Amino acid sequence: MDNEEEDLIMIEEQDRPYEEDIIRNPHNVKSWLRYIEMKSKSPPKVLYMLYERALKQLPGSYKLWYRYLRLRRIHARRMCPGSLMHEETNNAHERALVTMHKMPRIWTDYLLFLMSQGFITRTRRTFDRALKALPITQHDRIWTFYLRFADKHGSDINETCVRIYRRYVRFAPDDMERFVEFLMRNGNANEASMKLAEIINDDSFISRQGKSKFQLWQQLCSLLVKNPKKISSLKPDPIIRQGIHRYTDQVGLLWNSLADYHHRCGNLPRARDVYAEALATVMTVRDFTQVFDAYAEFEESIAKARMEALTQSEESTAEGEFSLDRVERNRTQGESACTAALAIVIHLSETRK
Repeated sequence: MDNEEEDLIMIEEQDRPYEEDIIRNPHNVKSWLRYIEMKSKSPPKVLYMLYERALKQLPGSYKLWYRYLRLRRIHARRMCPGSLMHEETNNAHERALVTMHKMPRIWTDYLLFLMSQGFITRTRRTFDRALKALPITQHDRIWTFYLRFADKHGSDINETCVRIYRRYVRFAPDDMERFVEFLMRNGNANEASMKLAEIINDDSFISRQGKSKFQLWQQLCSLLVKNPKKISSLKPDPIIRQGIHRYTDQVGLLWNSLADYHHRCGNLPRARDVYAEALATVMTVRDFTQVFDAYAEFEESIAKARMEALTQSEESTAEGEFSLDRVERNRTQGESACTAALAIVIHLSETRK
């Protein structure tokens, strides 16, 4: 034993009553805690040694382990991550879990400490160990921090974090929306759309966020429309058309979504066909107005894009003027047709009254 260790275990005069007490009652937690409290202003190594002596006698004491580990974490956080003190504190937690593996607070404190050190694989494996060790009724306490870990590292280890969320929704299927949000944040639009479709088709699903079925449908349509090249597992056209038949009070909005989808795919003729079909089938002035405004904006954006392209081209002035006239003529004809159709719908609406 070296001189430093001799100094650590050297008993002072004020320690004698406490030493005598723990000799008489080595398995009395209160005796050890009184002794530790008296030595609370001592250097960390003295306190560590005292806790270690206590735990040697009482390895199953939650109070002793909890206070000892908390003290070590407080001291370790004053040091840079990766220091020897951090590793010694990690080892102390591992030793505690030999007997404290059924205590969720020991696990969560250790997991948060590992996360603060920036460990990824080690932290993930410790989360998995915690879920295996604890009864399922206490898993929610672990998942709270496991999902925080997955959210933080979703962009770094995306596939691993997706697997974490897949496990979570098996534990809490009613929280599927959180998984969808995670997938959307990390660019996995294809799986996000599939999960949204699942919960929309599940009549028993109740949104934790208080969303109605139509709001979820709207979210799915928006996802399909904005990510036409990323989503391959679902066919947007029949899905949106199904919504048109199901949600008759939102027909105009859904027709516009369908046309916008084809526009984003670069299929302009198909987008025009959808707008034309919508104008011919909608039954209310409100829906017609929604579709008409979107159609006019669509044609205007195309005309503007063509005019900008012609301005930058090196074609002759005469040819350019001819093309511009043709674009403007087409746009004017389209607007005239829409205006006439709107007049017809208004007339029919007044006739029905």
